[in-house]
Amino acid sequence: MFRSCTRALAAVPAVLALAATAVVATAGGASAAANPGPGFPAQYAAPYIETYAAPSAMANARNATGLKYFTLAFIIDGGGCNATYNGDTPITDAGWTSAINANRAAGGDVIASFGGAAGTELAQACSSVAALKTQYKRVIDGLNLTRVDFDIEGDGVIDDDAANDRRNKAVAQLQQEYAAAGRKLDVQFTLATDPTGLPQDQLDLLTNAKNNNLTVNLVNLMTMDYGPAMDMGKAATDAATALHAQLGRIWTTKTDAQLWAMEGNTPMIGVNDTTDEVFSTGNANTLAAFAKAKGIQELAFWALGRDKACASNGTLSDTCSGTSQSAWQFSSIFNGVTGPGGGTTPPPTGATGKITGLGGKCVDVNAASNANGTAVQLYDCNGSTAQQWTVSTDGTVRALGKCLDLAAAGTANGTKAQLYDCNGTGAQQWQKGTGNTLVNPVSGKCLDVTDKSTANGARLQIWTCAGGTNQQFLLPA
Repeated sequence: MFRSCTRALAAVPAVLALAATAVVATAGGASAAANPGPGFPAQYAAPYIETYAAPSAMANARNATGLKYFTLAFIIDGGGCNATYNGDTPITDAGWTSAINANRAAGGDVIASFGGAAGTELAQACSSVAALKTQYKRVIDGLNLTRVDFDIEGDGVIDDDAANDRRNKAVAQLQQEYAAAGRKLDVQFTLATDPTGLPQDQLDLLTNAKNNNLTVNLVNLMTMDYGPAMDMGKAATDAATALHAQLGRIWTTKTDAQLWAMEGNTPMIGVNDTTDEVFSTGNANTLAAFAKAKGIQELAFWALGRDKACASNGTLSDTCSGTSQSAWQFSSIFNGVTGPGGGTTPPPTGATGKITGLGGKCVDVNAASNANGTAVQLYDCNGSTAQQWTVSTDGTVRALGKCLDLAAAGTANGTKAQLYDCNGTGAQQWQKGTGNTLVNPVSGKCLDVTDKSTANGARLQIWTCAGGTNQQFLLPA
């Protein structure tokens, strides 16, 4: 988020920007501690959600995409060594606690991020390890956290050796105390990077953490704001590759796979603060595929409130991306890495066979192709693998190893059905409705044959449920 519309363009390395403008009111009031959460899988997406915006954004994103992990940005000093959201909202804020509880009830969880590009970082506001530790503990216990993020960036912060040492000592002590009490506390650092890897100040911070016996679970790269225009997808994967080698020189006993699993990657979607740089949906697909293949633990982005198109491309804004996209498209792409156990569990089981619809024709994958985005249509039943569907126990409907999906996670009438990698999003959830309808619960709409056509190749879509014959599908027993 931008400090202001006139902020100076950032130089190498990146900064994850934070607004110092007016705060959007939350529900206000104090509340009891948040309910415990389920924790995190081996791979997941957890974009940064702006705590100066409405807490309802969490539910909106979850309902639209199935995304269920979020990073709360940011917790900074509210004055006098006092941890607050955005510098002015209590950690006990009822609106945020309610949103966190609802997200956890839906199977998700949250990370609290301390720091950011504006305001006063807590380790600089609190003059002793004991005082700083008290503030961290208040947040961790109040939000029932199992994971915390430290976004340490900017001149005068990343190179503040005393604050870095104080922070690492305080968190290491807490981590050890929680472990002794049977509680888990994973700790990660979000750090500015170049495409060639972390600069020396960032490496020094990590070395200090290790020397203070702090167990670092993850190092998250801010793959943004390098300076000149470049291929932002390649820059992100290049930085990740360089980090892999750097981590290996600090944590020398870790295996290759463990080092990859120690990484996170956070671009700024769309137009960056350095406006020649634009991180596109194509770049997002590149990074997501790389992360999935390498076993990178976390993908995030700045920021959830920007995950929609602006009125015109090229716009630098805190409320839209400035690049071509559908609403929530970056969330949907990155959420493709999320899965229980990092996606290593076998696909769920269920009844398998043909699905018949209007005119007795079969639901079919065009040309029997399993490429992402392949049209799902009606066609004469022919017994081919393109017409063999598994109605799975996890709510998905699968063929050719992929899932029945709604294009760009759309929820509007006319959104087309397609085949896509199974990614756990709401765009791939289906439930039996009234009669023989098949309903996507996120949109509340029914699978539908376009224009009630019985012609071979008639495309399937979603539409408001009306109970017509073009919305009736017989599932395998």
